[in-house]
Amino acid sequence: MSDASEVKPPVVTPVRVVIALCLFAPFVAMLWVGSYAKTDPAFIGIPFFYWYQMAWVLISTALTMIAYKLWQRDQRARRGGAGK
Repeated sequence: MSDASEVKPPVVTPVRVVIALCLFAPFVAMLWVGSYAKTDPAFIGIPFFYWYQMAWVLISTALTMIAYKLWQRDQRARRGGAGK
């Protein structure tokens, strides 16, 4: 067998751990209902239960963008910086 046909095993790097945490955090925040199942503190008249979830929509978007950019950078580094 040639070396070119061998598949490299996945590598766990600090960047990939950060990517995983960015993608995992919104799930934990939304599945832990006990942490936000309340009405106070209200924000501009909106109960906590609702504005907390809407805030996580924005936070999740930002975390997903960060994870995507880190993944792109990681893939470019693994390929040796070829292409942008």
